[in-house]
Amino acid sequence: MTTPLRTVSFTQLKDATREEFQYLHRLEIEYHAGLPRRILKALEELDGEGSIQGYQVSRLGHSLQTATRAERDGADIEMVVAALIHDIGDALGTANHSQLAASVIRPYVRKEVTWVIEMHGLFQMQYFAHLIDQDPTGHLAYQDHRWAASCQRFCERWDQPSFDPHYPTEPLSHFASRVEEVFSRRPFDPAFVER
Repeated sequence: MTTPLRTVSFTQLKDATREEFQYLHRLEIEYHAGLPRRILKALEELDGEGSIQGYQVSRLGHSLQTATRAERDGADIEMVVAALIHDIGDALGTANHSQLAASVIRPYVRKEVTWVIEMHGLFQMQYFAHLIDQDPTGHLAYQDHRWAASCQRFCERWDQPSFDPHYPTEPLSHFASRVEEVFSRRPFDPAFVER
């Protein structure tokens, strides 16, 4: 009887054995199964000190409000979950938070959703960039893109109005099963990402 591996012996990938990579692959599958839980934890960390300060709501509150608005406006599960995680990149990539959030959700949703999340930071600037002496018209370079209207809707109806501490917002627990459903999909499954 062989003892199960606990740690591989190689120090360079080129020296790995099949047994070691079969073992690591099993561990990766188990780790991937925890992704929805880690997404929810990352969202929780957008509250309090883990949030950009100065707003009337935390970044978590803003994310929950954006997802609540999307859901109440009839958005599908992919767009609701995207609305929930759209600012998840703020903690690590403030300047490119949109691209970071798009990278997180890309393997699990249709291309339209990924594009909207990737571009929402640029489209959102139309509402405030002039107040900080920046160009509010950058989004116009994409006005003829097939998903520009979808991104505009995301920003106008769900994202930009979601800084209201009095808006009746659903709690994170309300969205947990949706996060589980989307982030438990097989990554890059053509049934989802090629629609």
